This record gives sequence, C-alpha cells and structure tokens, in this order.
Amino acid sequence: MPSPSDALFAALADPTRRAIFQRLSLEGEQTVRALTDHSGVSQPAVSKHLAVLKRAGLVHDRPAGRETHYRVRIEGLAPLIDWVSVYAVFWKDRLDALEDLLQRMDC
Repeated sequence: MPSPSDALFAALADPTRRAIFQRLSLEGEQTVRALTDHSGVSQPAVSKHLAVLKRAGLVHDRPAGRETHYRVRIEGLAPLIDWVSVYAVFWKDRLDALEDLLQRMDC
C-alpha cells in the first residue's frame, strides 16, 4: 500500500485530476455531473479520477439522492506542504549563502 505522500503525488501527477482538484478548490462543492460538463472527459472517467483523489485523501464525497457531491479536503494536502517546506528551508539557506558571497565579491 502506498504511503500517504506517494498516493498524493500520484493523484496530482495526472493533469485531469489536477484540473478537477483545482476546480473543486476554487469553486467549492460540485456534483459529478457538473465536473463532467467542464472536464472534457466522460462521466466514467471523471468518476475514476475522483476515486483516485478520494483514496489520496484529497476529496470527500457526499451522496445526495442519485447524485454525489465532492468537495476538497484541504488537510489532504498536508504531506505536500510538509515536503515543500523542507525544500523551502533548503533553498532559503542556499540563496542566503549566495547573497553573502555576492556581497563579499562586491567589496
């Protein structure tokens, strides 16, 4: 079974899934039908993409009669935020060192 971060990165590796996730992030809860109408792919394909996003912890579904509504689970991005924060410190330190070097070279 993949780790939470592996599942997250795999889910977001696909451009269609990223587009679905972005749409839900920006526009809020949506039905599968609404997502299909704006995705350019079939309803079964959208449902499969949503299943991957759900397994990765990025979306939550809410059945309502014959429709299912999906919304973003922002806490699902925690592994990504943790991963990026490590590299933010890495690059900040390197850029600070470069700035120090350039200032010494100007003297």
